[in-house]
This record gives sequence, structure tokens and C-alpha cells, in this order.
Amino acid sequence: MNTTRASTALIADDEPLLREHLARHLARLWPELQIVAQARNGREAVELFDEHEPQIVFLDVHMPGLNGIEAARAIGRRAQIVFVTAYEQYALQAFEHGALDYLVKPFDDARLADTVQRLRKRTAPPHDMAADALSPVLDRLADELRLRTPPRSFLQWIKASVGNSVRLIPVTQVVYLRSDEKYTLVAWDGGEALIRKTIRELADELDPEHFVQVHRSVIVNLHHVAQVVRSLNETADVHLRGRSEVLPVSRSYLHLFRQM
Repeated sequence: MNTTRASTALIADDEPLLREHLARHLARLWPELQIVAQARNGREAVELFDEHEPQIVFLDVHMPGLNGIEAARAIGRRAQIVFVTAYEQYALQAFEHGALDYLVKPFDDARLADTVQRLRKRTAPPHDMAADALSPVLDRLADELRLRTPPRSFLQWIKASVGNSVRLIPVTQVVYLRSDEKYTLVAWDGGEALIRKTIRELADELDPEHFVQVHRSVIVNLHHVAQVVRSLNETADVHLRGRSEVLPVSRSYLHLFRQM
């Protein structure tokens, strides 16, 4: 972490009032800290982290779509992560051993002041040993979230205008989706069409077991992925089965293909 410049932070929470509450308290306790972005969910947190590269990330554990645990895995050792959580019983041991820190909602001034003091002292990214200690805790937190979260229903059809008609496209036939200015391009087995839904909206509505976001502007159906080729600059390219298109994988989503 570079100590010659002001420290920067990102706050991620699906409750706007809680985001503003934390930002106000941080401004009072740590005036030099710059809040460079605020995210409404884990997916947006990863995107904004990739854009601003803050040194500190305050992550709510339970957020829609990509939750805080999954966002923490995507960010990895690139920042100091502070969980804002109700699951103290699973995280306390790793947090107290210095892997990262936590705030239990609703937090008080004394606890936040302690967090600020810890963060001020951390002038380097977490070491590998800290990341190793944190990994099983993240797994337990993820399991806890799955048990507490009711089953979701995912998008089954995408309605798109094709010529003068409206086409109902089964999501099982969709190969990939890519943002195109104000629209999103849907590429499926039968052709292509533009819809008005954003990539961000679609990412939260599609089944993550089959569809993954690989770039801030691209979602791909894993059933249509032939191979993923890594590049030297911490990015990669997705090659599709039976198609000539090559889709980009940005650094923030490369963790999805660690086993390549």
C-alpha cells in the first residue's frame, strides 16, 4: 500500500442509508480517507473496485446477486477487506488473527474507531498466510448464506424485438450477452437481437450456475465455452463452441477460471 498518498476506500451495501451512515462516521474518524465509490451489491463492488482500485473495501456480507463473500474472493489480496456482517461467530477468529477486520451491524463508534486504527497501521497488502487463514472462513460464511437465503427463481425467457415481431428466446439457447451502448446484444443459437435490459440487471436475473459475467460488459453461457486462454496482462479470452467470436475476460473475473 502506498503511504505517500491519501488512503482510499469503497463501501458496498444494498442499503443506501447504511452506506451513508458508514461514510459519515468514517469522515469524522478518518478525515484523510477518500471514499472513491459506493456499491449497491457485490457485483457492482467488484466492477467499481476494478475501476478505482481502492486500498480498503467495506463489504456487507449479505447482498443480492453476488454476495460479500463472493466479492471478497474476486478482490482477493488486492485490498484490505472489512466485512460489515451479522455473522460474527464464524469470522471472529480469523479477523482477530489479523486476516482482515469486521463490523457487526449496527456498529458503534468505539468499534469503528478500532477498525480505523487497524487499517491505518496496515501499509502493505495481506500476506499469503493471512489469505490462507481466511479461505476456510469465507467457505463457512458462504455456506451460512446459502442456508439462510431462500431459493431464487431465475430468468427462463428473454423477450426481444426481431424485425417486426417479438421473439421469446429461451435462456438455454443464449450463447452470450454483451452491452451495446444503451442496449444489450443477445446472441443465441438462432441469431442476434437487442434488448433494453442492462448487463447489470441480467446478471442478477440469470442462473449463476450456467451464466457468468466475465467482463463488465459481457455475460457468457458456460455451456457454450470451448476454452479460456490466459493473457500475460492478467486478462483472458473466451473461445466459444462453433463460433468465431472471442469474448474478453477482465482481471476482476479471472478468478472464475483459476483451474484452467
